[in-house]
Amino acid sequence: MLMGSAAQKSQMLKKVGECLYRNGNKVYFALLKVRGKQIKRSLKTSDLPLAKRRLADLRAKSERLHGKENRNIRFDELAAQWLESIKSSLKPASLSRRHVAIVGLAQALKGIPVRTIGFAEIDNWKRGRGATLSARSHNIELETLKILLRYACQRGIVIDNHAEQFNRRKQIQATVVMPDRAQFTALVKELRNAPLTVASGAADMVEFLAYSGMRVGEAREVRFCDVNFDLGTVLITGGEGGTKNHQQRTLPLFPNLRNVIDRIKTRRQVNDFNARIFDILSPRGAMESACIRGGLPDFTVHSMRHFFASNAIEAGINFKVIADWLGHSDGGILVAKTYGHLRSEFSAAMAEKMSFDALAEPLQIRAKKSRSGCRPKGRGR
Repeated sequence: MLMGSAAQKSQMLKKVGECLYRNGNKVYFALLKVRGKQIKRSLKTSDLPLAKRRLADLRAKSERLHGKENRNIRFDELAAQWLESIKSSLKPASLSRRHVAIVGLAQALKGIPVRTIGFAEIDNWKRGRGATLSARSHNIELETLKILLRYACQRGIVIDNHAEQFNRRKQIQATVVMPDRAQFTALVKELRNAPLTVASGAADMVEFLAYSGMRVGEAREVRFCDVNFDLGTVLITGGEGGTKNHQQRTLPLFPNLRNVIDRIKTRRQVNDFNARIFDILSPRGAMESACIRGGLPDFTVHSMRHFFASNAIEAGINFKVIADWLGHSDGGILVAKTYGHLRSEFSAAMAEKMSFDALAEPLQIRAKKSRSGCRPKGRGR
C-alpha cells in the first residue's frame, strides 16, 4: 500500500505556472488547451528555465493545429494528398518509389487516424513488416513515413513526428563490379560480333557509356544537336525528366567519345539534328548475352560508369573534376569514397618508378663501362 501511495504521489501534478505543472519526481509537464483540444506533454526535464522554453515551443507548435477539419484524417487519405502534392517536384522513378513505400506502410497503418500514430504504432510496423524487409526497403519506408508526418505537422494535423525517434538500419554496401581494360575490350568484341546488337545501337551505346560516364537515362536523351564538335563538348540535359540532380552539365568530347558519335552519324546518315543519338532505352540485354558468350563477369550498364571513373582516376585527374563530369554536386566526396582505393593502388604502382639513388651512377654510364670492360675506380680492389 505504501509503495502504491508513493507511486500515485509521484504522478500527481502540481501547478507551478500558467500551463506548467510538476509531478512528485520534479519533472515538468505542459497542460494546455488549443481549439478545444487538450494537450498534455511531459517536458522531460526538471530544470525550470528549460521547461519554460520547451513549453513555449509546444505552444508555438500547438497554435498550428487546425480545428475539426483534418482532425480525423486517416493515414491512407493523407498519403494520397501528400503524393499528389509532391508529384510535380519528383522524377517518375522517385515518385514511384514513394508510392511503393506508402503501399507497404499502409499494411500496418491503413485506416488509422494520423493524430493517433505514435511511437507504439510505428514500433509495431518496425517489429512486424519492417523486420521482414531488406535494409534498403526498410529505410525507404521509414524515410517516407518521416516525410509524410512532417507534412502532417506542417498542415497542423499533428504536433509531434514520432517517426523521427527511429533510426535507419545499416545497409551493406554493394560491391562495385567493373571491368578492367582487357575485359572491356573483350566485351566490346563480343558486342561487335553480334550483328543485331550492332544494328540496334546497343554496341555503340555501351562504348558511349564507358567513354562518357553518363547514366543510361542521360545517354538515351542526348540528341545530335547537343554535341558541339567545334567546341568539343556534349550537353547533358536528361530530357524532360532531367538529370538525377535536376542540373544540366557539359562534358568534354573525349577522343573515344567523338569517334563513337562519328561512327553513329556515318552509319545512320543523320539529317535531323534534333533526333536522339540512340533509339534504344538500354543495352542491358545485349550486355548480359555478351558477358555469357565471352565468359565475363555480369557487368551492368552502371559498370560502364564505374569504368569511366576508374580510368579517370588512373589518369591522375582531380576528384572534383571527375565529380563534375559524373554530375555529382558534392565536390568529389563520393568519388573519393567509392574509388579512393584505386588512387592508392595507382599511386603505389607509380612509386616504383621513383627508385633512384643519388650515390649510384646513372644507368647510361654504368652500361657504357660494362661494354668497355672498365671497372669503376675505388671498387672491387
